[in-house]
Amino acid sequence: MDFSLDLPAGPLVEAVLSTVRTSETPSVVNHSVRSFFFAQLLAAHEGCLEDAAYDRDRLFAATVLHDLGAGDLATGEARFEVEGADLAANLLRRHKVPEADVDRVWEAIALHTSPGIAERRGLLCYLTHEGVGIDFGRNAEVVSRWEKQIHAAYPRLAMVRSLVDAIVERAARSDAAAPRYSIGGELLRERRADGVTSLESAAATSPWGE
Repeated sequence: MDFSLDLPAGPLVEAVLSTVRTSETPSVVNHSVRSFFFAQLLAAHEGCLEDAAYDRDRLFAATVLHDLGAGDLATGEARFEVEGADLAANLLRRHKVPEADVDRVWEAIALHTSPGIAERRGLLCYLTHEGVGIDFGRNAEVVSRWEKQIHAAYPRLAMVRSLVDAIVERAARSDAAAPRYSIGGELLRERRADGVTSLESAAATSPWGE
């Protein structure tokens, strides 16, 4: 397939990029944009680009905003996926995105850390979850032809450690932000108990590193 590092265009895209660049660390911003490219490549690999449910603009919003709850706009009053989904929905509503699409993006962000659920909630949820997963090294072979180009444009910058730091910091702010068995809650408990999390340890064996 033809591949390009071009992003969608328009006021909403500009607002999405401005929001993440001013509220997240550069490593998390790059992770989010890479997740968009990886999700697109997965969609192409699986023949989904012509699917009626495929929407590149909504995929961009869901993937690039998926860690908004780990940024400076989040208050730590709910688990980071839900808080990020709420923040993303508010941004989309300000740009007059139809409510049905707002709901789809909200769900994709809220479920992006929920394997076994995200895959069953439609194409946007599936691609968002899997695009994020590829950036952690899962199913890396799908994007191996283009990953060097993507990583050169959007380097990792110790992403795993940076993202875990942000999630843990917000999870520590309230019990509601760290419920048992949520990823935020478990990362917080691992960091307090061992000083390092399973997600950081797994990065050592990822094809991309951290």
